[in-house]
Amino acid sequence: MLQEDFLTLSLSSYTNNNNIISDNTPAPAPATASTSDGTIPPPFPWATNQRARIHSFRYLMLNKMNRISGSVQCKRCLKVFEMEIDVRKKLSEFRRFIVGQKEDMKNRAPVEWRKPVLPKCEHCGRENSVAPVLGGVKKKAINWLFLFLSQTLGCCTSKQLKYFCKHTKNHRTASKDHLLYITYRGLFRQFASECFDF
Repeated sequence: MLQEDFLTLSLSSYTNNNNIISDNTPAPAPATASTSDGTIPPPFPWATNQRARIHSFRYLMLNKMNRISGSVQCKRCLKVFEMEIDVRKKLSEFRRFIVGQKEDMKNRAPVEWRKPVLPKCEHCGRENSVAPVLGGVKKKAINWLFLFLSQTLGCCTSKQLKYFCKHTKNHRTASKDHLLYITYRGLFRQFASECFDF
């Protein structure tokens, strides 16, 4: 386990001879239709060309992606807008949550994940009202990293969680709270397993 200040580590040694930053994650494919090998155009700069796969925290930091965004809608005023989140800050919040909850989880998502407290709407000012836009979004275009860092994966349907589990080779015939736990853990392993334990 790395020390508390893992987010401030210097990553300057992760450049290759061509000054292209890499953490050995495959480079995104050009934006074209799905290929015969199953790859897809990355739906976001922080997503890979594999379904339900995201780049690591290290990759984002090396490529100066300190903030990511996601499409959200207020349940009260119905305004749809892009919400930005700070990657380091949200990962630190996730770490604090895991440290406090890890022993009690027992392969089940805690209530905070099943029924997430939603952000305040920047337009109408109502608390617990801004949810990620998931209706009508193709499964291969789900913004997994945004949902993970904002801890709003609980807004996904069971079908969406099963899609993630299918493409990450995880068991997918379980209750929703177990699927949710598997999805959080799977995204953590893709994104931040080098930073701390979960």
